[in-house]
Amino acid sequence: MGVERGASRWLAEGDRLFAALAGAQARRPVRFLLIAAALAVPFGLFAARLSLRTHFEEMLPASSPSVIELGRLRARVAQGSSVSIVLEGPAPEELRVAGERVAEELTRGKPAWLLSAEPGVQEARAFLQHRIGLFAPRERLEGLRDELRQAWGERVMQESGLGLGLEEPRPLPSADDLRERLFTGVFPPELDTRYPEGWFQSQDGHAVVVLVRTSVVLGDVEQSSRVLNDVRAQVGRALSKAGLAGVRAGYAGDLVTGLGEYSAVRSDLVGVGVLGVSMVLAVILLFFARLRIVAALGSTIAVGLAFTFGTTALTIGHLNLATGFLVSVVAGNGINAGIICAARYFEARQDGEPPESAAVVAGRGTWLPTFGAAVAAAAAYGSLGVSSSLGLKHLAVVGGAGMLLCWVATQLVTLPALVLVERLRPLRFGGVVGGRWIDRLRAAGLRVGRPLLEGAARRARAITLVSAAAMVIGLLLVISYVRTDPMDYDLRNVQTDASAAEQHRLSDLAAQVLGANLEGSMVVLADRADQVIPLRRALEAKRDQALLGAKPFQAVHTLFDFVAADQEEKIPVLLDIGRLLRRARAAGAVSDADWAKIGPLLPPPDLRPYGVSDLPEAMVRPFTERDGTAGRLLFIEPTAGESDSDLHYLLRFTDAFRETTLPSGERIQGSGRAVIFADILRSLVQDVPWALGLSLLATIVAVVVTFRRGSLSMLVLGALFAGAIWLVALLDLFRIRMNFINFVALPVTFGIGVDYALNVVQRYAGGEGVRAAVRRAGAAVVLCSLTTILSYLALLTSINRAIRSLGLVAVLGEVCCLTAAVVTLPAVLLWWEGRRERKPVSPLRADATPLKSTSRAAPSTRR
Repeated sequence: MGVERGASRWLAEGDRLFAALAGAQARRPVRFLLIAAALAVPFGLFAARLSLRTHFEEMLPASSPSVIELGRLRARVAQGSSVSIVLEGPAPEELRVAGERVAEELTRGKPAWLLSAEPGVQEARAFLQHRIGLFAPRERLEGLRDELRQAWGERVMQESGLGLGLEEPRPLPSADDLRERLFTGVFPPELDTRYPEGWFQSQDGHAVVVLVRTSVVLGDVEQSSRVLNDVRAQVGRALSKAGLAGVRAGYAGDLVTGLGEYSAVRSDLVGVGVLGVSMVLAVILLFFARLRIVAALGSTIAVGLAFTFGTTALTIGHLNLATGFLVSVVAGNGINAGIICAARYFEARQDGEPPESAAVVAGRGTWLPTFGAAVAAAAAYGSLGVSSSLGLKHLAVVGGAGMLLCWVATQLVTLPALVLVERLRPLRFGGVVGGRWIDRLRAAGLRVGRPLLEGAARRARAITLVSAAAMVIGLLLVISYVRTDPMDYDLRNVQTDASAAEQHRLSDLAAQVLGANLEGSMVVLADRADQVIPLRRALEAKRDQALLGAKPFQAVHTLFDFVAADQEEKIPVLLDIGRLLRRARAAGAVSDADWAKIGPLLPPPDLRPYGVSDLPEAMVRPFTERDGTAGRLLFIEPTAGESDSDLHYLLRFTDAFRETTLPSGERIQGSGRAVIFADILRSLVQDVPWALGLSLLATIVAVVVTFRRGSLSMLVLGALFAGAIWLVALLDLFRIRMNFINFVALPVTFGIGVDYALNVVQRYAGGEGVRAAVRRAGAAVVLCSLTTILSYLALLTSINRAIRSLGLVAVLGEVCCLTAAVVTLPAVLLWWEGRRERKPVSPLRADATPLKSTSRAAPSTRR
């Protein structure tokens, strides 16, 4: 009892404080608006300096092992992003000339960002082609040599007449068979056919690609833009000097794609934010039908957004993919307090109160429910802070601070703005019957709650029973949803939509020409050169131990793969094979067509052993670090036929190399964009239950503190639980899966959805009864929900599929919570009161007496 009396005294003090504040604001509105502007302007200037970071590693803490290892890789590995220059034209030979000229122009000045510019693999092809047999097992070479000797011997005997004509001599192996037996798994047989004569050229000859490797880190927007402009200028100069005006140049590669996605995301953020705020203001205009009220509430939104994102700039310093879309969401959610305050002000004005008295009524009557709702919403966002994902921690900070700061903006701006517009031109409250159309529209907006009340009163029992049945069915669907794993494992559903058709075509063409290469592989960096071979063997052992059909990766590539083993033993055998085939060719036993296939693969008579130091620079470059050290890098090639868009495979792939223990006991870490993304998704799976539990607990505490009485708190929480259960049931029915963005809507639904039931119950607890509570608060509650729904609907226009899914889940949550608050809750109360009084529920019956409560009665006057 002592605690309850203390809480009552504290709330009474709050009533007096906010009544006094509202009175002061009504007497000197300009002074308070100037104070608000003086505070908002510097915050707005800070907000204008916010940058957007789209790196996935920004979503994890800097202390994460994968982020630390990625930093080490970037510090030691020069290669960053790449540009694929796609040259197209009708003449294949002219395109090869264009490719040479472009590569020469790019490498002539050797800009600091350029690592290489190559129109093909001619250098590597020339070096490996006649050494290719050294990579075949010695036993295979010896068997081939013996087979050739025997076939050639039988042929010689037959032609010399010593074969006795008993049987035909066995034929020499075919050219295709020889190629298959000389090539190994390291160098596939299509080495020559994939790149015609070593060129990055399409099979029809109408496209040549110049692959430009840069040191620019993917995501460095400013430098990427400079580099792409530089590349475009140099390509134009090269084609102009060579007189190749008929050759068309296009650009693809991860640098181009990343830059395009950044520009698209930035434009998307602006577009979604502007659309969301515009729709919020439009529905406010439709509801109040007064531009001056839109200006007053628009000022509240502007100040709240300035406070929110100015604070973001001071505490975090940037936006990421998760927080960049919060402008629309904060505007739609944060304006709710202003709407409740403005609606109470209008209610008092319609009841005949002068502006000053109406401001006092609104300030004293709305501060507590709006504060409780703001705290609950902030706690819901804050629950995301338990995640190990830095992106979600930032979302918790920005969203949580936004809810509280928008409430502060409401207390600073809304009432003085409303009083000031009345001083400039008093508001009219005309009658409905026979009045002007604008008066009828304004009255209709304030009576939105009445149809809800009438429907709930007429069908109170039916609505209650249907809602109870929906709860039971919903619980069964929730169990089904959780048991069947609600995670979305198709990562294509969280990606940005494909770029423009031409850019998409160029990217596909470049990928077809270049084929599989190290660009799609992940990098592991050994500490020393002597660790490379043991590390490769350990990784291959992991691969080979995996179940059939669950191989984590295809192969491990190192610089030492280009150096054949046992060369001293293989070279004599290979030279014998070469002599036998050349002799057969001279004797006419090998056709011109077959010789064209196998002749380039035969070793020269002076073939000698070679080592890493003999490899061409083009082959060594991908394995070279910034300081010039070569050989410590390993590339992990994904499994053929698997997609990194499949989360199941991505986790299996990254787990195979994120940490490897060598026979010596040393541990080697792996990283890369795939590992970062996998860590983000893994943290989501682990953190969702904690975030949901914390959000629910914080919401319960906020509601209990607001009302202090168990019966009233249970009404609010019951409506919230009903809305949450219906939401998850709809997710199951519509087969909507959870991803690392849209799951945010679940804990946020607790904090924001409770707002509606809280405001209805607060009016009910003030002694106004069920009908008066819905009739008076229903319109404002519906408007609050509409602004929030519209802010989420704006997300559906995003080019990012994850953001669109967030908007969809959040809209469903809003609809469910609003239905529970303004349809189910009043129906349950009316039916319960009717049963207590043993009287039939009628919409014409006088307002019923609410549950007894020790909360203070909110002042109000009846119309």
